[in-house]
Amino acid sequence: MSVKLTTNLSQRLVLTPQLRQRIEMLQMTTLELSDLIQQQLLENPVLEEVPSQEETNELAEKILDQLANGDPGSSFDLTPAESASQDFNGAPENGAGEADLDAVNLYVESESGMATAEESSNEASEDGGTEEGSRDAFEEIDFGREFQDYLDPGYKTQEFEYKEDAPTFEQFLTRAPSLSEHLEWQLHMNPVSEAMCDVALCVIGNLDADGRLTASNEEIAAMGSEWSEELAEEARQTVMRLDPVGCGARDARECLLAQLETRGESNRLAARLISDHLLELQQHKLPNVAKQLGIDVETIIAEVQFIRTLDPYPGRRYASDEPVLISPEIYIEKLDDEEEDWAGLGGYVIYFADDGSPRLRISQNYQNMLAQQQTTKETRDFIRDKVRSAIDLLRNIEHRRQTIYKVVESMVKKQKEFLDKGVQYIKPMMLKDIAEDIGMHLSTVSRVVNRKYAHTPQGVIELRRFFTEGMMNEEGEEVSTRIIKLKIKKLIEEEDSHNPITDDQVVKILIKDGIKLSRRTVAKYRDQMHIPGSRERRAPS
Repeated sequence: MSVKLTTNLSQRLVLTPQLRQRIEMLQMTTLELSDLIQQQLLENPVLEEVPSQEETNELAEKILDQLANGDPGSSFDLTPAESASQDFNGAPENGAGEADLDAVNLYVESESGMATAEESSNEASEDGGTEEGSRDAFEEIDFGREFQDYLDPGYKTQEFEYKEDAPTFEQFLTRAPSLSEHLEWQLHMNPVSEAMCDVALCVIGNLDADGRLTASNEEIAAMGSEWSEELAEEARQTVMRLDPVGCGARDARECLLAQLETRGESNRLAARLISDHLLELQQHKLPNVAKQLGIDVETIIAEVQFIRTLDPYPGRRYASDEPVLISPEIYIEKLDDEEEDWAGLGGYVIYFADDGSPRLRISQNYQNMLAQQQTTKETRDFIRDKVRSAIDLLRNIEHRRQTIYKVVESMVKKQKEFLDKGVQYIKPMMLKDIAEDIGMHLSTVSRVVNRKYAHTPQGVIELRRFFTEGMMNEEGEEVSTRIIKLKIKKLIEEEDSHNPITDDQVVKILIKDGIKLSRRTVAKYRDQMHIPGSRERRAPS
């Protein structure tokens, strides 16, 4: 045994914070990226928001008007700011700066035609000399509104009294109650014992989104110190009678029977059908049920129509799922004149949506602080660290835009016929096809197309839906599986409901169109589209 020092030469991938941020940005949606930018604006003082184009144009026009009128008091400078000729340490071009941060020159924007804060204050002071600017701001205070609690009430108009009696802002904030909140409110309104109320609250807390109780009576009883299974069952029956009726049932049969009992229809034929023949009703075996019960099929059909008015999933009406906001990040539009196709996309143009996210730049004030001699070393180090962080953020934002554009550009070139004519003409395309075309890794393309939407002539489509598998037909052409699914769906929609088409018949029809599929593949595609089998689709005769 001995202690030795050895050296090993190895290569390994290290994810720096900058690279990790770049990867995370690729899979962010527009809204998530906007939140990140807002967070960086708060955390990094070096970053600042560029004024909107409308504000810039309006300010430039005001400056030009003042200069055209020969206003000697105007001191606006229309030349580019000194930051355009300085590096990111705030030093001149002669290289007197201490740090080497030349890359920041890519992001510092020229402020040509824009007034500085000092010049804006001069303009405000000049406007103050006019008749409108000479008004005393103290006279514009509405004492009756701001100090109504401290002044003599006197006489108040009906309008002022109405505003005083108006409901507060908090009373306008509301949301729909959840299923558990709705049931708990009813439970506290019912005359039940305290022990029963506690068990019933436990039952309500174990309901799923459909209103089903997933826990057994034994499990419910084990949640309390002195609870029994009989008490748990009694509490469950109490919850099932609350609105919506049926919450707390363990299956659809029990839920529907509880609703019939509440309606006073426990002795109706529908109750017997649900209790003994629910599976046969789901399979549309009405003649068999009619034969077993010794009644005609028309009576069974009438009872089935009544059963359909019941709700086997009463909890869904109180589902708290909020709609997901879809914001298209890319716009793919068709040019009116294909001769203007400068991008070579077959008459299409790609551009990013103006999502309202702030445009960023490096603050000129902090650049000037680096050039000042009185700035301490700690302050310089802090500013340089924040500048580097800001540069990485700006580079990653630009890299994200360029990557998304390359991916969408390649997709448009391959799916031009789909954009022109519709989903029936979509071509099989895999992620690896795009990755090989643009020279990027497969995982990068997968991050780009995930949860991002494009506004196309065919509607707002998720980028991932452009990718489909394919198979060869008899003519040697590759057909998208999505087109095959649409053909199967169309055949089923056009079938005779009294004589539905079977999977074997679908196979024979597709063979005539040059598409060879097995019956098992047709059944798999049908299940993926949530279409029941021919036996379940058969209408009662």
